[in-house]
Amino acid sequence: MPYPTDRERDRPWVMRTYAGHSSAAASNALYRRNLAKGQTGLSVAFDLPTQTGYDSDHELARGEVGKVGVPVGHLGDMRQLFEGIPLHEANTSMTINATAMWLLALYVTVAEEQAAERGADRNEVLAGLAGTTQNDIIKEYLSRGTYVFPPGPSLRLITDMVAWTVRHAPRWNPINICSYHLQEAGATPTQEVAYALCTAIAVLDAVFGSGQVPEERRGEVVARISFFVNAGVRFVEEMCKMRAFAALWDEITRERYGIENPKHRRFRYGVQVNSLGLTEAQPENNVQRIVLEMLAVTLSRGARARAIQLPAWNEALGLPRPWDQQWALRMQQVLAYETDLLEYEDLFDGSPVVQAKVDEILAGARAEIDRVQAMGGAVAAVESGYMKSRLVASLAEKRRRIEAGEDVIVGVNRFTSTEPSPLQAEGANAIETVDPAVEARAVEAIREWRERRDGAAVDAALRDLRDAAKTDANLMEATLACARAGVTTGEWAGALREVFGEYRAPTGVSAAAAAGEAGAELGRVREKVRATGEELGERLRMLVGKPGLDGHSNGAEQVAVRARDVGFEVVYQGIRLTPAQIVAAAVQEGVHVVGLSVLSGSHLEVVPAVVDGLRAAGAGDVPVIVGGIIPPEDAARLRERGVARVFTPKDYALTDIMSEIVDVIREANGLGR
Repeated sequence: MPYPTDRERDRPWVMRTYAGHSSAAASNALYRRNLAKGQTGLSVAFDLPTQTGYDSDHELARGEVGKVGVPVGHLGDMRQLFEGIPLHEANTSMTINATAMWLLALYVTVAEEQAAERGADRNEVLAGLAGTTQNDIIKEYLSRGTYVFPPGPSLRLITDMVAWTVRHAPRWNPINICSYHLQEAGATPTQEVAYALCTAIAVLDAVFGSGQVPEERRGEVVARISFFVNAGVRFVEEMCKMRAFAALWDEITRERYGIENPKHRRFRYGVQVNSLGLTEAQPENNVQRIVLEMLAVTLSRGARARAIQLPAWNEALGLPRPWDQQWALRMQQVLAYETDLLEYEDLFDGSPVVQAKVDEILAGARAEIDRVQAMGGAVAAVESGYMKSRLVASLAEKRRRIEAGEDVIVGVNRFTSTEPSPLQAEGANAIETVDPAVEARAVEAIREWRERRDGAAVDAALRDLRDAAKTDANLMEATLACARAGVTTGEWAGALREVFGEYRAPTGVSAAAAAGEAGAELGRVREKVRATGEELGERLRMLVGKPGLDGHSNGAEQVAVRARDVGFEVVYQGIRLTPAQIVAAAVQEGVHVVGLSVLSGSHLEVVPAVVDGLRAAGAGDVPVIVGGIIPPEDAARLRERGVARVFTPKDYALTDIMSEIVDVIREANGLGR
């Protein structure tokens, strides 16, 4: 958005709703309704197969198609997704990382097709495209888990996109440095600022070191680097964090890269407030949480967000309905158009209290940036496991404070008595559900697409892509050729997997410091684990598994850390495992219990597959427990399928959960409680 002078009323930020599910057609209808309600930008949520480079008919895609976003398998899907939406007039944010180059190529191709239909010049259309591809792969290794390739090739893809957009689509933000998921993974404000800016340094060093951008255009590169942040409920601290972010970005771009134009150095960011801070218990409290968190990124004019998307009140329960998303949009509109917020200069300039907090965050962030740079930068700190272990330890400490009641979560660990909520009176209908037939239709559709296209053209485009990947050529043009030829998402990623290989990031569990919890309850459970192990004649072993493509591993990691703290031997192999791989590991390791974590909505497909697999392998006596965002009726179905226990976000006391897991093991082995 354009920036007014200090004496003008500030313009409202771009208002978005993060949306997409089921199919391109269903998501297109949702986008057009949201735009009609006054939304000023689009924010596309892609499903996990699309994000991780698989087609809908791949084994790992089972149960994941259309659940947390829209499946986009090829150019036809992208055409349908934006049917009736002129891309030259749109401002589109696409939450996509490992496959960002591919999705941008599909988007650009659709924009070119729309231009041809109305006789417009292709280059003028590309020059006017506005929006963002998230494209921050480093935070994927640390938090969200939708990475595909190793760090080096991933950074190359980002570099090629930045260089291509500077030349051809100068209004497009080719990367959105995303600290949002770092906060969800446990980052303190200092860590969030430091690690995000370390990522930005890694990207800029790679781009400028590639030789693809002339010296005189470096300022244009910096000007297109945007950020995407998380705003928690401690909104004064969060506001100070944003002022620190802006000051440090200005300092780094000026001193490290010599960028002289202050407009190029401006810190530009969008925000979604903290979705994982929303509660399943008393979910109506989430409304005020969302509004307070929005204040963190709007109150300070000098560090105000230029794009905002808000979650819905019921996201801790499942997929929000269109009405819920409308409510979140109206919150933004009331703040922007009914209040006087935008009429004033910065409210906090000159405040000694605010400046002291900003200085504290700045000092801590500078020290942490120096520490990471001394290790060799963000990529080296990822590969060594340093940053991941720091985040796991921070989240463990945060959970300890919540369980001890030191940090109050209203309706969860204090003020828990409640009246029945009329917002949930509809029961299961209080959230959006995805028809299981969606996946079957997507599988059929992508197979039909493969049959209809020109196979020779596809083979030639993929061959050229593989050949280019073996050189230092910019891969954007080869990717565009693949898009136009009808290549699928899985084929594009598969070709690059052949050249680049795949990657499994460190989990951070083994290196994470213990949470520091002591006291009678932890000691009691530790003794219970020891005694049960003695009765069985061996130390208790627990496998923590993440089946399918759900990369949100924070909960699984915290379960693994706490299980280790109470005396379990823990088997945790990270994310993105097939049910068959989990079963094989459980049998090979001889575990006493299998714990599965699923937050993507695929629990009814992947969990029974693990239960059935254990039975087929002769290990049907090994109990399976499940944790995740699981509606009550789904939990009942899982128990009917043989799952011993189901835990949801309301079950926040990990030590109590550990005690119940021991009870499950005792029941399964015929031992009394």
